[in-house]
Amino acid sequence: MNKIFEANISFQVCNFLKGFLKNISSVEIANQKMFDSFGIHTFFDNNSDFKTLIESIYLSNASSVAETDRAEYGDFQTNKDLADKLAKSLLLKNISPEIIIEPTCGKGNFIIAALSNFKTIKKIFGVEIYKPYVWETKFNILNFFLSNPNIQKPEISILHSSVFDIDFKNISKQYKTEELLIIGNPPWVTNSELGSLNSTNLPKKSNFKNQNGLDAMTGKGNFDIAEYITLTLFDAFQSHKGHLALLVKNSVIKNIVFEQKRKQYRIDEIEKHCIDSKKEFNVSVEASLLSCKLNSIPSDKCSEFDFYSSEKKLTFGWLNSKFVSNIYNYNETKNIDGLCPFEWRQGIKHDCSNIMELERKNGYFTNKLSETITLEEDLIYGFLKSSDLKNTVIKQTRKHTILTQTKVGQDTSYIQHLYPATHTYLKKNISSFQARKSSIYKGKPPFSIFGIGDYSFKPYKIAISGLYKTYHFTLVLPQNNKPVMLDDTCYFIGFYKIEYAIYTLILLNSDKTEEFLKSITFYDAKRVFTKDILMRLNLLELAIKISQKEIKEQIDFINAKYDLEIKLSNWDSFIDEMKPKKEKQLKLF
Repeated sequence: MNKIFEANISFQVCNFLKGFLKNISSVEIANQKMFDSFGIHTFFDNNSDFKTLIESIYLSNASSVAETDRAEYGDFQTNKDLADKLAKSLLLKNISPEIIIEPTCGKGNFIIAALSNFKTIKKIFGVEIYKPYVWETKFNILNFFLSNPNIQKPEISILHSSVFDIDFKNISKQYKTEELLIIGNPPWVTNSELGSLNSTNLPKKSNFKNQNGLDAMTGKGNFDIAEYITLTLFDAFQSHKGHLALLVKNSVIKNIVFEQKRKQYRIDEIEKHCIDSKKEFNVSVEASLLSCKLNSIPSDKCSEFDFYSSEKKLTFGWLNSKFVSNIYNYNETKNIDGLCPFEWRQGIKHDCSNIMELERKNGYFTNKLSETITLEEDLIYGFLKSSDLKNTVIKQTRKHTILTQTKVGQDTSYIQHLYPATHTYLKKNISSFQARKSSIYKGKPPFSIFGIGDYSFKPYKIAISGLYKTYHFTLVLPQNNKPVMLDDTCYFIGFYKIEYAIYTLILLNSDKTEEFLKSITFYDAKRVFTKDILMRLNLLELAIKISQKEIKEQIDFINAKYDLEIKLSNWDSFIDEMKPKKEKQLKLF
């Protein structure tokens, strides 16, 4: 195997082209011969490519070149075996396409798999932005036909273009009645990741998820390129007879099913077939085959299967007005799906951990740069991160943080006058604060933080990690007569009464809560828990259903294990606190 145009070319294809293009001097004639023999439109884009290839094969200029690593662009090429298995799985569903579209065809393995398995193909469209892959796809198609001379040869167009520049609606109009199959493996990368690489292979800037200003700034406006491509294809082909089958990240499938409530794309039989990404691509990314039928009554549910065994795992999606991860299990616990009577909050965001996160050693503070610092105590608070939330009750923290503000946007000039040592330390490291990339800090006072407010200073907190896949809640107690802070990977509810905090802890760590959360959370999500998820916990309904005997047993256990003296005497007032305001007002009359 050698390379021409940085693309792999087999000896079979190289030797064939030597004889096939012999004595041809015109790119037009060469292209016509390639079309007549193999159905490939515009094999050579221009005369320069034609001459370069001729020189390479006749002068033995085909050479070995190191493979370019394009993984940073989300480019994980589907191996031939997986592409073939995927095509065969579609064949078993009696899918027999006449038109094949691969929006990001890479080296062409899906096109070869389609040619190998589907005998009804009339036309193939492949799109690829990376020119060496365009050539490799064409070489691979030639190699396939040379090895299988009796295979029917459809018309094939391999377009060197960005997928975002292709008018798919025009293609749909040209082939209104033919059976369609959209197949492939779009990039597993987000728009912000490609933007940081200065890639031009991006859709035109748009807030296509309609996020508000702050959400867009803090990352919710970020989206997967594969999701954008898939929705673009739905826009163009949703009313076209056929199917879509794309390898995408699991988060993309979840988002697409979630958006179906609003978008109502004409897709049905939505299925997620889980693959082993480590085995197939050697990456630690949760991914699956998304398949669906086009031109159907819109569905907003997705059945999940194991790709290798075809065993059905579960069904997720919309059930009335609720989005759930396991419809069957959700039905068992849906009575506690509602609105949490207490507001869940996210912890502090400072994006400057080297400077702001400290440890106390021998009466001094040290930062992540191993610098020893003397600071005033007033602005120092105990600090917990997701990895710290392992125990049921936490009384001491291993880290501390500096609170420069008590509410978002507060003027920080007071620090210089009241806490000169702290100000000197912060000012010395001002370049670290100025290097923070998030736009939320623009125009804000020096050393600003976010996720801070009156709620941060409630002494008793019930917290959970948003990152870790554990359904266990933690009680965080004050430290040195100060409330403990959490970072922005954690979510919490704050209380002024420890009894209320303990009651809430018991409710949240109950079996019913865990079952419910497992039915609405996605285990492979980047954040298993979010504020939206946690706000669905109707603690009032849960508290009414649970027996006071069970609550008393749990209180006794916590008192004995953590040396506390909590009683059940505040239970009725706790219930009353959770009741809606209107209901409480009626009691006054």
